[in-house]
Amino acid sequence: MSTEPHLPPDRVAALPLPPMAWNAWGDPAKATPLSADITSLLESLLEITPGETAPITAEDVRLVPSRLSGVHLKALAAVVGEEHVSVRDADRLPRAGGKSTLDLLRRRATEPQDAPDAVVVPGSEDEVEAVLALCAQQRIAVVPFGGGTSVVGGLDPVRGAFTAVVSLDLRRFDALHSLDEVSGEAVLGAGLTGPQAEELLAERGFELGHYPQSFRFATIGGFAATRSSGQDSAGYGRFDDMVRGLRVVTPSGVLDLGRGPASAAGPDLRQLFLGSEGTLGVITAVRVRVHQVPAVKRYEAWSFPDFASGAAALRAVEQQGTGPTVLRLSDETETAVNLAMTAKIGAPQTVSGCLAITVFEGTDEQTAARHALTRTAMHEHGGTSLGEEPARAWEHGRFGAPYLRDALLDGGALCETLETATAWSNLDRLKADVTAALQGALQESGSTSLVMCHISHVYATGASLYFTVVGAQRGDAIAQWSVAKKAASDAITAGGGTITHHHAVGTDHRPWMEAEIGELGVKVLRAVKEAVDPVGILNPGKLIP
Repeated sequence: MSTEPHLPPDRVAALPLPPMAWNAWGDPAKATPLSADITSLLESLLEITPGETAPITAEDVRLVPSRLSGVHLKALAAVVGEEHVSVRDADRLPRAGGKSTLDLLRRRATEPQDAPDAVVVPGSEDEVEAVLALCAQQRIAVVPFGGGTSVVGGLDPVRGAFTAVVSLDLRRFDALHSLDEVSGEAVLGAGLTGPQAEELLAERGFELGHYPQSFRFATIGGFAATRSSGQDSAGYGRFDDMVRGLRVVTPSGVLDLGRGPASAAGPDLRQLFLGSEGTLGVITAVRVRVHQVPAVKRYEAWSFPDFASGAAALRAVEQQGTGPTVLRLSDETETAVNLAMTAKIGAPQTVSGCLAITVFEGTDEQTAARHALTRTAMHEHGGTSLGEEPARAWEHGRFGAPYLRDALLDGGALCETLETATAWSNLDRLKADVTAALQGALQESGSTSLVMCHISHVYATGASLYFTVVGAQRGDAIAQWSVAKKAASDAITAGGGTITHHHAVGTDHRPWMEAEIGELGVKVLRAVKEAVDPVGILNPGKLIP
């Protein structure tokens, strides 16, 4: 790694590291090599013969040297304490980006890599406010950092016109500030991870029930800043549906937003910061809707002959309001690949078509009633029950897919995900358009590809489409995927979908934001940015075109 800046030892603190590996998803202890079944699939379908790759250690990585002066570091240390500021490469590297395929491919590069010039870990809103004031005065960019799970370039240390950039790690904002058991509201620190928040709430018999795939590592503040959507969204809604209030520190002051359960006091300013990705302010606390831990869970999986009939069943269930907590559907390709890879999904190997998952939570009486209504709708649309085991198996492994992605990258495959949402009437056409765009772009690079899709979030008027793409790495894998992602994004925009349903915008989707919200919409965002962050230090290069 590069030589550390020549600073006094007391200016080179060692910070607790983020829980995820610097060059992979999640806990390194949970990483798994490719199985024989998956290796066989890669060879037969995609002409990939996984080979051994020499691992790159953190010590092998060279970072661009920190651009912060000793004067700047001394001033930051005066605000948060010397032990909460670091310019060590070992602290900068884990905060150099998120966990997209592009992020992980860049981590493997041998040339000097970009990274924040320092990591700063404040412990109070006053300290955040002081850090932002100092950085605005010294023209230092600030990237808020929670769990580090962004997959759209939301954590890239973009300096732009600024002298340097710091990563503002919110891990010390980790308290359950209050729980109103009568109203069903809790105030959670923005730095709490999903498991930490659920553990604190469970001590009082409550839960939040927000389970995105990033659940084990992402934070409450990150959920809010990206409009996260969890796998239980059919029952509990998206995270922005759960938010009742926000505390936000901006370079222009502090905002405390959200008073009652509903209000007519003008436009809802909370909506400016939900999905703002750290570009408008630093979220320090979130007041959320919570519920008592459910007494009962029921499971049932279903098989449909094709994606269209499965989607029609999900639409009926959602529009009739029959109330499952989890409601999702894999297309034919995803179902077949999952069956071929595991052969343990709980259903006979003769099952074909599309796999749907339903889960119900609540009291025994509630779940029984909702389950019965849902079963009727699923049967009416051609569904065949597979029993509960496939649904339980899905729940058991629902956070593990990114580990497989990392192993595929190591094995010479190109693997990534992207998502969108659209109206029910447009679902099939958009799915076909995006699939064709991905396959066509990868074919031009000389790679046969496998494009899988599932519906993971449903609404009365439409649903999400979540794509997983696997192909062979050909030449420059970063350039190869960038071309494919552009083709898919163009297809989404042209086909009437949203450029992102729950992954957020970051740098990756920013080129399509004007098409999403229009020229006037961009002007509105820029005007808000000017009001709360006049110097423009907060997460530059993200979200706002």
